[in-house]
Amino acid sequence: MTTLTRIENAFLTVDVSPLGAEMQAVATPDGRSWLWNGDAAFWSGRSPVLFPIVGKAPDDTLAIDGEPYPMGQHGFARRREFALAAATDTMCRHELAASEATRAVYPFEFLLAVEHRLEGPTLTVSATVSNRGDRPMPFGLGFHPAFVWPLPGAAGRPHTIRLDNGGEPVLRRLRDGLLAPGDLPSPFAKGALVLDPAQFEADAMIFPEGAGDGLTYAADGGPALKFHFDNLPNLALWTKPGAPYICIEPWHGIAAENGGSRELSQRPYGTVLQADESRRFAFTVTFPA
Repeated sequence: MTTLTRIENAFLTVDVSPLGAEMQAVATPDGRSWLWNGDAAFWSGRSPVLFPIVGKAPDDTLAIDGEPYPMGQHGFARRREFALAAATDTMCRHELAASEATRAVYPFEFLLAVEHRLEGPTLTVSATVSNRGDRPMPFGLGFHPAFVWPLPGAAGRPHTIRLDNGGEPVLRRLRDGLLAPGDLPSPFAKGALVLDPAQFEADAMIFPEGAGDGLTYAADGGPALKFHFDNLPNLALWTKPGAPYICIEPWHGIAAENGGSRELSQRPYGTVLQADESRRFAFTVTFPA
């Protein structure tokens, strides 16, 4: 059986699996659970880390300097065992380094370090990507946490996503898992979106730009989760219609354009690290105290 790492303080208890460095549970001392439980009848994920791509590649194939490599949706990190590199009562860091298996599909020398840290009622999840090789390394990085919908104690109440910047970012949709051409009208009105399962009948809602670096997910008259994003300019919202969770997904990189290039360096909003460079990406969630 997989051994989970538990971090906790007076406000939160968080369990993290070495498989994908993925959170398995977030609970408050009153017994309320905030993270989706991974029921495979709907979706077995809970909070996967997406690397080295976000979304799909055409025909599940990337090109790197013109050479083809197989790559499944959202990359391989979520299916790899990470090593526990450090842990305290309130922090754990898991690491995934390049190996013979990863080089076969992604020919770069990388280190991906995922850290979960508690400070009061706030959880910070960060990913630091390092290029340990001698040539430029393109990639995408994203987070895919799923939170319960309805929130604890808020069944039957409207739930709203409210952007800190009050924006109305344009919407993009997927076609065959790839980014469809053309902007669509924003479903946000003055920064607010009241969630409805019907919004997800056409798959995820993707906001490449303009969602800002913070939002609140809340039930009317009920609990609220406050988010902040660091170096994560893209946002997606997703669930399966009728499923009891909502994924609030901050990304740096999105699916390839439908009909676009397979070349990894040309994927929208990707990152390229030079030799010996590192880049950090993070989100925080503050839970009801």
